[in-house]
Amino acid sequence: MITIGLAAYYSGRDQNPKEVSVSHQNPTYRANYHFTVPDKWKNDPQRPIYFDGAYHYYYLYNRDYPTGNGTEWRHATSADLVHWKDEGIAIPKYTNPNGDPWSGSVIVDETGTAGFGKGALVAIVTEPSAKDGQEQYLWYSTDRGQTFKAYSNDPVLPNPGTTDFRDAKIIWDDFSRKWIMTLAEGTKIGFYESPNLKDWHYTSGFATENIGIVECPDLYRMRADDGTYKWVLGISANGKSSGKPNTYAYWTGDFNGKAFLPDVQEPQWLDYGFDWYGAVTFEDGTRSDTANHRYALAWMNNWEYPHNTPTLQEGFNGLDSIVRQIELKQAGDGTYHLVSQPLAALSQAADSTNSYKQIEVNGSETLPFTGSSYVLDADITWSEIKNAGFKLRESADKSRHADVGVFVEGGYTYVNRTYTGNPDKSGKYLESTSPFDVSKKKVHLKIFVDKTSIEVFIDDGTLVYSSLIFPELNDQGITLFSEGGTAIFRNIVIKHFH
Repeated sequence: MITIGLAAYYSGRDQNPKEVSVSHQNPTYRANYHFTVPDKWKNDPQRPIYFDGAYHYYYLYNRDYPTGNGTEWRHATSADLVHWKDEGIAIPKYTNPNGDPWSGSVIVDETGTAGFGKGALVAIVTEPSAKDGQEQYLWYSTDRGQTFKAYSNDPVLPNPGTTDFRDAKIIWDDFSRKWIMTLAEGTKIGFYESPNLKDWHYTSGFATENIGIVECPDLYRMRADDGTYKWVLGISANGKSSGKPNTYAYWTGDFNGKAFLPDVQEPQWLDYGFDWYGAVTFEDGTRSDTANHRYALAWMNNWEYPHNTPTLQEGFNGLDSIVRQIELKQAGDGTYHLVSQPLAALSQAADSTNSYKQIEVNGSETLPFTGSSYVLDADITWSEIKNAGFKLRESADKSRHADVGVFVEGGYTYVNRTYTGNPDKSGKYLESTSPFDVSKKKVHLKIFVDKTSIEVFIDDGTLVYSSLIFPELNDQGITLFSEGGTAIFRNIVIKHFH
């Protein structure tokens, strides 16, 4: 019996198999293998850090939701990024005059540059000061991250007079031997440097275009599959005005310790779904050489409809994506792009497996399988077709389903939630798409389905879609379909989570 999504739910209490089993027997929209908030509300993840043999994850939590405001930092730990234990509140809200703690980042100050001792945890946190607007404050922990203390009621980085000035992300730059901060400043990303995490100096800004107000910046260095080192600058952004996603935009390029120099001005996107926002990437703490890969997770929601979820009936609103591993690949034209893969440990945690032989489909074929939480792997090939894929979480009468497939005539892949419950009441955000080379006449799909979510990894994570879906609890069928010709479905493997 696994306790993946329920680890947060049980809030650190004894998670014996009997307790988990009872919960699974009751109808619930709580995810089986995704991180969910124990109660009330969560939104932005804070970048996890690794120490003392575990990943420490902080996230914005509101204990007073839905009637009261203000977030605080809640804490969870995991040894494998699959099973989580709740650790309670680490930075409570409204404990100083500067307001509630918003997003920021926490680091392990290995050498004690900030003066709190070697190995102290230091967090730079945005607080919405009533006097001067959003400013950056320092909090520190000397009890291994269980609780944090405010260093001062004065900011370590005051607001220079801008409306948006938030979401500090801190890294240590080995080349310049200093701390680097990236900050979301409207449509710009600001860069700052410090020797001690207390005294910050502005070095440059990176302007963005046509992606709205940016949030939750990210900066890291990776080694691509051809051995080239590249810096990656990421941001949560809104590209809807130009037909782009509202998820995680990124650029590859160079960082010289002062400024980021992109390879090209147009950003790429790490997810094409509707619900992969506030994303953070972080290092693999269990390996010494991690430049060739990182991990990433995001809040599965969207500020267009943040409070529309059936989980409110059960007293909570807050779901994270699965943790994915990201790598940097060189494309044939010499450019670089990130690819995503789900953690192997997640599939290994499945309870049981169903496999199906080759199935030729011209029309539709329903599998002898039902389930609400699983991962499905399949290869699809074709000669001449219009459209092919899967209808997932399908109702018994076939009227309700979430669709994943390739629209060959249009040259794109898609996830369509029009025919199942979903959070978008406006009708604008029902089908997400991305261009796809259909001339290959084949596609590999790895699809993670849970109680209220679907995450699709296409062709080894070259494209990924992450979106909320709200099927009725008993909608659990899977149908293969092909329109305009015959598609061949091979290597179908379904791993169940109960």
